[in-house]
Amino acid sequence: MNQVRLHTPSKPLDRDVVDRFSRVTVSSISDSLERMAGAVGVNVVGNSLSALNGRAMVGSAMTVRTRPGDNLAVHKALDLAEPGDVLVIDARGELVNAILGELMAEYAATRGIAGLVVDGAVRDRESISSGQLPVFSKGFSHLGPYKSGPGEIHGTVTIGGVTVQDGDIIVGDADGVVVVPRARALEALDAAERIVESEAHQQQAIRSGSWDRSWIDAVAQVVYIGEET
Repeated sequence: MNQVRLHTPSKPLDRDVVDRFSRVTVSSISDSLERMAGAVGVNVVGNSLSALNGRAMVGSAMTVRTRPGDNLAVHKALDLAEPGDVLVIDARGELVNAILGELMAEYAATRGIAGLVVDGAVRDRESISSGQLPVFSKGFSHLGPYKSGPGEIHGTVTIGGVTVQDGDIIVGDADGVVVVPRARALEALDAAERIVESEAHQQQAIRSGSWDRSWIDAVAQVVYIGEET
């Protein structure tokens, strides 16, 4: 029962790719990937993004699949993780038992892990919020985890309805988590940077009162309802 299956790990990300992703938003990346790559319902724990000084959490996915309510494989993954990895933990979305808490999050920070994403529950919300590591979860529970396995590391997982392969790029900010397939990294980056630039121009237009809204009447078929007088 306590078996943890270990697949071959992915290669680390190029630092330039990480830096570029950290300067764009999850929303812009989501838009660049047809708005289909977001992990729904997996949200940042409190203020745990504050340690990033306004930049997004970015890292290579180290995938972990575990039995709901059990964290044996997660403990093993913490010891195997490389600096810059984001642990992506598929706990089947169950919220009965927390998969990790303050101590594991603090240990992950000392290992240089870039963040934790849990499709399941965590605990110690207040201390995680004020800690050194961004943590995302589907919910909270004070009930602790079991440690009997089984589990799997570096395999295929699902978080918030999105499939994640080991080595995919994980980006998180206050809006949530987006998964970038590694093969589409540069394509998504270029598109996201263009979106950020376009939105900056639109903000300037809004502030100057010159935002072009003509497209609405060109698209919307407005039907007026009411009695004629």
